[in-house]
Parts: sequence; structure tokens; C-alpha cells
Amino acid sequence: MDDTFPRASRLAKGYEVEQVETFLGRARSAYEDGGRGSSMTSWHVRTVGFDLVRGGYDVEAVDAALDRIEDAFARREKQRGEERAGPSGWQNQLRTQEQSLRSQLARPAGQRFTRGSGLELTYDPEQVDELCQRVEEAFATGKPIAPDAVRLAVFKSRRGSRGYREASVDAFLDRVVELLVVANV
Repeated sequence: MDDTFPRASRLAKGYEVEQVETFLGRARSAYEDGGRGSSMTSWHVRTVGFDLVRGGYDVEAVDAALDRIEDAFARREKQRGEERAGPSGWQNQLRTQEQSLRSQLARPAGQRFTRGSGLELTYDPEQVDELCQRVEEAFATGKPIAPDAVRLAVFKSRRGSRGYREASVDAFLDRVVELLVVANV
């Protein structure tokens, strides 16, 4: 059987091949099914994770494919949303989601997310706040920010209360990406 993606070198880690192939099979079936018997959404694609193993699939190649698959599911979600609520109703739903996100973005810098505790790894607040400022400006001006600008954001690590809790930031950024992807497909 040919590999679907290039492999990481024997010394480098990549995504576990069987996990990737299993997920891709499920995603393909769900997409071809048209969502009639499946509950897979763009969120499931965006949040899937795979074990890292030596000689696995190249991470960048798989991630790029997952981005395209996520966009395909998002297009279908938008289409279904417009069918259910009409184009203006769908836009109202997106504006409601945006307002929910903007309320968190309006918090003062350094206070947008829960702080860590103890020695847990956290994200650098200045870097997170900088990205949040860019998202807030995009929402305010109506000039879209690319989903990848949020999807691929990387933050320096801090410890404990010196940084924002990773789970809080990640959950928020997932919601931002979801809105950006669905709104821009």
C-alpha cells in the first residue's frame, strides 16, 4: 500500500500512520455520507490529534490536508446553515458568535484568560494578547484575518501565573477559527 503522505525521517517524529489513515477514512465516509448518518463536523477535523512516532507521516503535510478537509466540512456547514435559517439568518448566527468572542476580546490585556498556577506550562500573555488584538481589529474593521493566522499561532511558554492557561486560550482560539473558517468559505 502506498503512503498517503510523505514520511518523517527515521530519526524524526511524525503522526502515527494508522491513526491518520483511520481518521481520514472516517472523515471521507462522513463527507461522502453528506452528514446524514454522521456527526463529524469541521470542529472534529480541527481538533483531532495523533500520536507522534518516529517515521510517522510528515506533520506539515498532514496538517495542510486537515486544513483543506476542515474547509470542506465548513462549506457544507455554511450551506446547511443557510438552508435552515436562510442567508440572513445564517449571518445573524455568525454575528451572535462574533459578539460572544468580542466580549472576551474586550477584556484588558493581561486579563483576557485565566492564569495558570503552580508549575503548569502556560502561554505568554503578551503574545496571546497581541493575537487577540489582531482578531479584535479584524472584527471591528470587517477586514478578515486568515484562519491560519490563528490556527498556526505559537506562543512562548511560561510557568504558572506568569501566563495564561493553555486550555482556556486553545478553546477560545478554536472558536475564533471556527467562526473565521465558516464565515470565509
